[in-house]
Amino acid sequence: MMMSDNAKDRAARSWKKRGSVSSLSNHEFRRKELHGHIKGSMSTVSYMDEPGQRDDISRLTVRMENTYQLGPPKHFPVVTVNHILKDVLTSYLQVEEYEPELCRQMTKTISEVIKSQVKDLMIPRYKLIVIVHIGQLNRQSIIIGSRCLWDPKSDTFSSYAFKNSSLFALANVYAVYLE
Repeated sequence: MMMSDNAKDRAARSWKKRGSVSSLSNHEFRRKELHGHIKGSMSTVSYMDEPGQRDDISRLTVRMENTYQLGPPKHFPVVTVNHILKDVLTSYLQVEEYEPELCRQMTKTISEVIKSQVKDLMIPRYKLIVIVHIGQLNRQSIIIGSRCLWDPKSDTFSSYAFKNSSLFALANVYAVYLE
């Protein structure tokens, strides 16, 4: 039984609404159907339309072998990272005046630069979290706190505070060891 073009388009739209689309274009599907290569089957590619919808079947699970390594072979170099933080904050913010929009973009840029420079140190099995705060220096105080689950034997952090005439900046790098 041959489907009309309108019925095929409706079927393709309903597949899209359900979370799957045909991997063949409509024209290729018709051409293969006419030559007898496809008999009532359609290959599909899954995608996630909304965050709440998940297609667990299409997820491939990667199984990693145990390394039986309980601690880091090389500890996180806090002093080196402190130098990176000082160099980056000083070079980016030494002559800057506080402007809210500029500082908002600078926090993103500075955190990416710090993250890439720390990753260049190639310290294995550490997850890096980089947080940068920039604020106006105008006779006010601020308290910044952070919390997480922590193993004091292997997890650590590095922090540097910077000030110029109009702004302050605080950069933190948290290094959490992945067992």
